[in-house]
Amino acid sequence: MHTHIMPKEMPKWANKFGYGGFIHLDHHRPGFARMMQGQTFFREIEENCWNEDVRIGDYEKFDTQVQVICTIPVLFAYFAKPKDGLEVAEFLNDDIAAIVAKYPKNYIGLGTVPMQDPELAVKELHRIKEIGLVGIQIGSNINDKNLNEEEFYPIWEACEKLGLAVLVHPWNMMGKPSMEKYWLPWLVGMPAETSRAMCSMIFGGIFDKFPKLRVNFCHASGSFLATIGRIEHGFNCRPDLVAIDNPNNPRNYLGKFWVDCITHDPIMLEYVLKMQGSKKVTLGSDYPFPLGDLEIGKFITDHNFDESIVEDIFCNSTLEWLDLKKEQFI
Repeated sequence: MHTHIMPKEMPKWANKFGYGGFIHLDHHRPGFARMMQGQTFFREIEENCWNEDVRIGDYEKFDTQVQVICTIPVLFAYFAKPKDGLEVAEFLNDDIAAIVAKYPKNYIGLGTVPMQDPELAVKELHRIKEIGLVGIQIGSNINDKNLNEEEFYPIWEACEKLGLAVLVHPWNMMGKPSMEKYWLPWLVGMPAETSRAMCSMIFGGIFDKFPKLRVNFCHASGSFLATIGRIEHGFNCRPDLVAIDNPNNPRNYLGKFWVDCITHDPIMLEYVLKMQGSKKVTLGSDYPFPLGDLEIGKFITDHNFDESIVEDIFCNSTLEWLDLKKEQFI
């Protein structure tokens, strides 16, 4: 339920809009492309990042039929002028919708929206529903604004009314410029970003204001579940700083949202399962990127969890999060 994809051909948005920051692809050799941000090299990717047929074959090796696909966070374009951001989102969403329509038994799609303009985002949410996507992926912060900000309420309200699921993915990592060495933004910043998003939504009362909102947090909640004791202690010892918008203990929200299972460690997964319950832990992979679980589910099956727990992680919990039925894929 957590994989990334992008179109094989990307417009050079910078040329069209007249300013930089956008990603385009340089197909410099067969089966590979350079992701370029203007003249700056960002990352080299393989064709499994855009070729839906290759991806199906890769997943078959691990007895996995269905992939939930969403864009790569660097393509969010939250920095863009609102109408430009909407155009980018429409392009990415149409590509994902076309893949889902072509292979409805293999792909489920999450869209992206211009979060920097909630009015345009809500407009795209309605179109996302119409073109067959079942939710959205968003960043852990929106141009450094936390997800509890009141300006985002219309987005949560629309997702709730339209029955669209939400996947929160870390990005725009805090402290990134000061810790580039050792890949620390990805190893330290990403887990912290997910906890930032979760604390913001909990302390901001988002799950109380929008109780039907179905939210999933990537990478097994990042550092949130691992530090829930500290978070709760802060809530108890300094309510004047922490509990100013929500009087409810943050621990009470465990099991009211979903997290994926990407811990890379079965002992940590045991802890996540204890905190969340298996029906709120979904099968993430982060495919096709190297920090993901690229031997899909192997560390789960190798650990001899109860069959019912494995079934929840591999299937049932994701279907509940997305409000789908297993029969749709048989």
